[in-house]
Amino acid sequence: MVGVVARRDDNKAAPITSKEVSVYDNGVEQSIRNFAPDPSPARIVLLVDNSLTIRADVEKLEQSAREFAYEIYEGDKLLIVGYDEQAEIVSDWTDDAKSIESSLKLFRKKGQPHLFDAIRAVVEEALRPQMGQKRIIVVISDGLDRGSKATFDQTLAELQTENIMVYAVQAVDRTRGAIRRDVPKPKVVIDKLAEGTGGQIFSIDEPSVAAKAICDELRQNRYVLSYLPSSAPYGQARSLLVVGNEGIIIRSKSMQQPN
Repeated sequence: MVGVVARRDDNKAAPITSKEVSVYDNGVEQSIRNFAPDPSPARIVLLVDNSLTIRADVEKLEQSAREFAYEIYEGDKLLIVGYDEQAEIVSDWTDDAKSIESSLKLFRKKGQPHLFDAIRAVVEEALRPQMGQKRIIVVISDGLDRGSKATFDQTLAELQTENIMVYAVQAVDRTRGAIRRDVPKPKVVIDKLAEGTGGQIFSIDEPSVAAKAICDELRQNRYVLSYLPSSAPYGQARSLLVVGNEGIIIRSKSMQQPN
């Protein structure tokens, strides 16, 4: 099963059906077993870079997180995690906006950003136990990683395996593009996290726009797609492409990782 975002480009509310969607696994069109709206509640992790050098002050980080507390739908839950060399829970799973707002004072800027390690920690410790739920990570960062043990490719593959969609509220690149060649550039990291998992990117300068758009989309435009691959070479990742008929916009993860 694959989580998909789908909407009509004229924003009409009529549900999209399987007859309006095609799926290609490793370039081969597949027979769709089911394609249905998924209005179920979401489990959303806000993963906030509070490392020393990020080009956003603590107040802006707080505001970016705060907006989500007031935009989530009934049944949704937020977990807020701040990270530098370690990932630490700022606010445990809750839908209590006032509780979330008071906990945001725990943000403090220090250390180096171990983004990839933080994502993997969140997947393994917070989201894997939520299997069967609609699971989302919103990265509030410029995308810089400096010192993680995990690589970017390992991190993206794990997200795709777990069917976790990543959105980004993107800060200004603190490196201004000046970074070692063997390290992925922050903007590339953000782009590939979103593209590779079916998410979307917003600016940290418009946190209210980001929070509303993401929460609305998760409740109104999420679908579950299921199909049985006609051929799935053992142990190999396969490209995935989900497309809609004219007038339909669809996003999904870009790879099916080996089972």
